[in-house]
Amino acid sequence: MWIDPIKLQNQNNLIQDYRTNKKDILDFFDYAPHDPETFLNRLDELKNRSFKREELVPILMEINKEWNASEETLNNIKRLKNEDSVVVIGGQQAGLLTGPLYTIHKIISIIYLARKQEELLKVPVIPVFWIAGEDHDYDEINHVMMPLQDRMKKYRTLQQVHQKKAISEQSLDKNKTKQWLEMVFATLQETEYTASLFAFCYSLVDESETFVDFFARLIFYLFENEGLVLVDSNDKRIRKLESDYFVQMIERQPSISDAVHQSLQKLQQKGYSVSLDAAEDDGHLFLQVNGERILLIREGAEWVGKQGECRYSHAELIEIAKQTPELLSNNVVTRPLMQELVFPSIAFLGGPGEVAYWSALKQVFHSFDIKMPPVLTRLSFTLIDHKLKKLLEKRLVQASAAVNNGVLHEKANWLASQASPPIEQVVDQVKLAIERNHAPLREIAKNMRADLGELAEKNLFHVFREVEFLEDRLARAFEEKHQHVLHEYDTIHVALHPEGGLQERLWNVLPYLNKYGKEFILDMLQQDYDFGKEHYLVYL
Repeated sequence: MWIDPIKLQNQNNLIQDYRTNKKDILDFFDYAPHDPETFLNRLDELKNRSFKREELVPILMEINKEWNASEETLNNIKRLKNEDSVVVIGGQQAGLLTGPLYTIHKIISIIYLARKQEELLKVPVIPVFWIAGEDHDYDEINHVMMPLQDRMKKYRTLQQVHQKKAISEQSLDKNKTKQWLEMVFATLQETEYTASLFAFCYSLVDESETFVDFFARLIFYLFENEGLVLVDSNDKRIRKLESDYFVQMIERQPSISDAVHQSLQKLQQKGYSVSLDAAEDDGHLFLQVNGERILLIREGAEWVGKQGECRYSHAELIEIAKQTPELLSNNVVTRPLMQELVFPSIAFLGGPGEVAYWSALKQVFHSFDIKMPPVLTRLSFTLIDHKLKKLLEKRLVQASAAVNNGVLHEKANWLASQASPPIEQVVDQVKLAIERNHAPLREIAKNMRADLGELAEKNLFHVFREVEFLEDRLARAFEEKHQHVLHEYDTIHVALHPEGGLQERLWNVLPYLNKYGKEFILDMLQQDYDFGKEHYLVYL
């Protein structure tokens, strides 16, 4: 395995400016991500804060043991009792078979940074992955994308769920999930890993009660001895620990909403676009009512469902936070805040979209008299196997160019170069000759009678249609003749620029596990990375 850093084109200007330490965007964060003093300064700040370590550790022990965590993970949880210990944290929804590759890449980033910071800071640094079990967007997690000839195909589980219920509370339909596994594995070529991998995933379904269980157990298999700590943000035990923080969020709703609203306006004035809707009456909390997550807004002294589904007085909501905090959950604004109140984080790792919306949250943290943690963009990868590397060499395609732009242009140029002269050019010449030779007939018809002039024009149109029909048939036959080479271009395009984007946003880890086993992930963890680099090509 070897890695090659490359630049990405057409990056969001906010992310580009953040990577290059532009003051305009750094003003929206408390720490510069690539300043060598950042983590030491953050460590000093954390020493002046208190965390519920004694309550948190036994909860994490219980949760992680339920998912068959390794001794390395359990030892890391114990290390959280140390008042000097800190965490590197990031999170994602519980996608089937871990979802898109960027989830794997995010965990690699978290583990890698935790290792490096422990060496630098000389304190325990624990990698923590925050599973967004509270999320109810089932369509985000209910499928994987797999390559099928010249495109990516979505393979969706047939299980139907309650659309507004938290994912961690959705029971896994074991029969339907097994059927889905059979369908997905049927797309793979048989290798030395296929049978055992399928049997293992099949057994995980039997051991799992929810989508979060299935996700967590698979993550622990892939990162077995790395000391990764998992937490389900929707776990009732975690919710109980968060009770005080929910009370504070309810009490400080005006300052939270005002902070994010003003920050979004300032970002816009600086020319930065952030995909975050936030009105001044937003409560930034969800409440579970009759099994559904209801987004709350503030109406004077009352809290109401955004669509009018429920209504509570301020005192009633405070009482819910104190007595039944498991009914409350965070939205995109308060989730980062809750994460930072629960864990002593030396850094947060997120994707480009997450980093963008965190730029609106600095004053939200300040409303709680704490700083936003250092925010780093996770490592971004494109995986290139040996077969794909050979195809790139054969077709004289630069991998970096294919990642950024695909190869459809190169494919079209190659095909055009094979016809001598090109079919399209010959057809254009034939049409010109027909039109020229047909002109006297049209002139006679036009002069004889108006309706005959119209008929002559239609006649020319139909002659052209016949020529175009022949052109289409010739083009298809020509493509069929060169199908093998065209398929090679398609293979490159689907692997490196699927649907016009990055591989990591669509591909799942399964094809690579099937080809290389989980060892390739461990190999990736042994490489040397720079978080200032935009993207890495990983040659397997």
